[in-house]
Formats: sequence, C-alpha cells, structure tokens
Amino acid sequence: MNEPPSAAERPGEEVTSGNGRSSAARPWHSLELDEVMERLGTSPASGLSGAEAARRLAEQGPNELEVSVELAAWRLLLAQFKNVLILILLVAVALSAALGHATEAVVIGIIVLFAAVLGFVQEYRAERAIEALGRMAAPRATAVRGGTEVDVPARELVPGDVILLHAGDKASADARLVEVVNLQLEESALTGESQPVEKQAGALADPEPALGDRLNMVYAGTSVAYGRGRAVVVATGMETEFGGIARMLQTIERGRTPLQVSLDRVGVLLARAALVLVVLVVGLGLLRGESFFDMLLFGIALAVAVVPEALPAVVTISLTLAAQRMVRRNALVRRLPAIETLGSVSIIAADKTGTLTKDEMSVRKLYVAGELLELSDVGSGANGTYSRNGVAVEPPEALLELLRAGVLVSDAHLLRSDTDDEWHVRGDPTEAALVLAAAEAGLHQPTSWPSSPGPARFLSPPRASA
Repeated sequence: MNEPPSAAERPGEEVTSGNGRSSAARPWHSLELDEVMERLGTSPASGLSGAEAARRLAEQGPNELEVSVELAAWRLLLAQFKNVLILILLVAVALSAALGHATEAVVIGIIVLFAAVLGFVQEYRAERAIEALGRMAAPRATAVRGGTEVDVPARELVPGDVILLHAGDKASADARLVEVVNLQLEESALTGESQPVEKQAGALADPEPALGDRLNMVYAGTSVAYGRGRAVVVATGMETEFGGIARMLQTIERGRTPLQVSLDRVGVLLARAALVLVVLVVGLGLLRGESFFDMLLFGIALAVAVVPEALPAVVTISLTLAAQRMVRRNALVRRLPAIETLGSVSIIAADKTGTLTKDEMSVRKLYVAGELLELSDVGSGANGTYSRNGVAVEPPEALLELLRAGVLVSDAHLLRSDTDDEWHVRGDPTEAALVLAAAEAGLHQPTSWPSSPGPARFLSPPRASA
C-alpha cells in the first residue's frame, strides 16, 4: 500500500482544523469516490493492510477524544483540603502544636483528617469505577483490512480504513460513504435533528452545506438507525466533528456549587471574626498589664473556638451518605459536591421513547399455515420453547421456512461474545427479534464474536443455545 500524502498535501481532507473541517476548497463530501480513495491511499474493496493500518496508528495516534489528565490519588486527596474551613482548622492545629497544646492539636487534626479521608475514599472509588465502566464499554468497529472483515477496537481506526455499518452500530469516526443500502443515521447528538437522516454515496454539489445536510458523510458519535453501508474513514480522534466539540468543552471552567460557595463564605467570615477577636483580646490584655504570651494564647484559643471543627466532617459525612444511596440506585457520583445539585432536583421531565425503554423487541406469537404458535423464554439464555395451545411442540417445517425467510432478509445477526461467553444480537430491534426467534427454532449463526453478518451463515443445525 502506498504511503499516504501528508495533511498539507491532501487538499480534500477535512482534518486540518480542530473540528474536522478543511480550509481547502474541496472538502470530503464534494469529492468523487475515486478521488477520495486516491487521497487516502486505500481501496473500498480491500481497505488498508494490517501493516499500513498499524503504521498510520503509530503515526497519527489512537482514535480517541482527548480527556483531562487522569487525576492522581495524591492530587485527589490534596483537593479535599481546598476548603477555607479546613485551612483555618489546619492553622489552628499548627498554632496549638507550636504553643504546646498537643491534645487540642491532635483532636482537631483527627477531625480534619477524618473529613478529608472520607471524601477522598468516596471520590477515588467513584473514579476507579467510572474508569472500569469506560473500559467495559469500549466501542468496536467492523473494518476491512487486506480484503478481510475484522472486528477491531474503535480506538485503532485510522484515516483510510474502510468500515462496515449495520443497524444498531455506532459510527466510531468521521467517514465518507462508499456504498449505502437504505442507510439511515441518528444524528441528534451532533446536529439536534430528531429524525433519522437517509444517506447517499454520491458527491455533493454544494461545497459548504450545513453539517446535517452532508448526506454522504457519517460522523463519530452518531448511530445507524436502519440499513447498512460501507464508508472510508477520513478523520479520527480530535480531528472529528465531535473532537471540535470536545476542544470547546475543555475551555469551560468547572464552577463551584452553591454549597461550596456558602461554606467558603462562612469560612472567610469566621476567619475575619477570629482575627478581630485575637487582636481585641491581646490589645485589652496588654492595656491591663497582662503578659503578651498569655494574651496571645488566650486569643488563639478563643479564635479556634469560633471555628466549628465538626462542620467540615458533618458536611462530608452527609454528602457521602447521599452518594452511597445513589450507588444503591446504580448511579455513580464522581464529585461529592454534585450531590447538592442532585438534591435540589424536584421534577425530571423526560421523553419516554428511547429513554426509559431498553430498545429491545421479542417475538411471542407466530401465525403460520393456519396455526398459532407461542414462543416462551426467548432470549433468556436457555432454549426457548415453541408451544401450541400450551403444549410444547417441535417447530414445524412451515415455521422454519417462515423464520428462515425472516433471517435471510435481515441485517441483524447473532454473536457469541468472547468475554462473557453469552449470545448477543446486533442490529435493528425488529430484525433482531426475528433472528433470535429463528435461533430458538434451531436456525442460528455458528460464529463467534467478533464477526460480520452474512445470510449464508444461517444454517439449519440442531437447536441452538441462544
């Protein structure tokens, strides 16, 4: 495979700017397919070779959005002390120790450490759990490498890779469409358009259409609602449209919650009151002829008494308990102060469709050859049971023919995962329901995850464990 020209030498490429758009006169959507392939040094039939893909990956980096640097444990612990009340108490600990009052210093120190460690443990566990979930949910893509369909981690896609898209798939990179068969994509996350957009493969005459009107492009973060297609990757990582959004989000400063602002305000007021109290006590004592050291010690003791040592611990404990209650409801809270915001919510308005449903369908009854058959335990992990009038029966030949027809015209496919050794259905929910019903009748795909779909793979062996 020839080495692709550099970005500066590819006037049609949309990767020279932060948001994946090119400053050149002819962006990807306006180029003919043969010119797209020439620019990227690839082929729609064979894609890149494995060696060439590895070289480009090493040269351009993984197909990932840049995230903030992982917060080290010691930084997370140090962040617990970024509180005015905590800082005042630490000063009180230091002064008490310097003046020889070890008991007071130890007690206040224990309270401060308890509050800090409690908050640290909760946030550290949340960070690790979120990282673990991110690794489990790492997306994959079906790419053509050397003429062979392979399932690869999405982070390993590079410009020039040819990817296959099927109903239910997520687009993992910005790509120019090569072939489409009734392909529709859900782009609401990027464009705000609520309805799926029907795609095409031909070049667009308009050199600068709106993002939602680039019908021959697919973008990272969108999903295939219907049909299937083949596309060549033109931008990955931070050079995608979503990468441009990620760059903008990185410039947003994280604000402080009202609770944090209020606690800091209380801390500042208490610090000022304590300082005034120390000055008054020391000044009045000196006027009465008392020892400066004794008056300073007495003033500091009063100042420390002004600060409620238990307040930071009480606040931390309250937030931690709330976070634990959220965990029991399968919700992770990364930062404890966010609990305050959640606690302020009284009404949640949500669109039920696609939000509170699992987007799954299953076949329960089939009417074929004048008979009504029922299917139970479908998708439960055990063999489903076909029955007639409540009596279990073997699937009749007419039913097998019906299901075989449904499978052969479907783009959905049944796969066994290498990680959990369980069956999964990928594709449009309606078609997936037909495929799963066929598998329960003994028509299944004898392939392992990862795999690509293909009607020829559907056979008629003994019953499958779907």
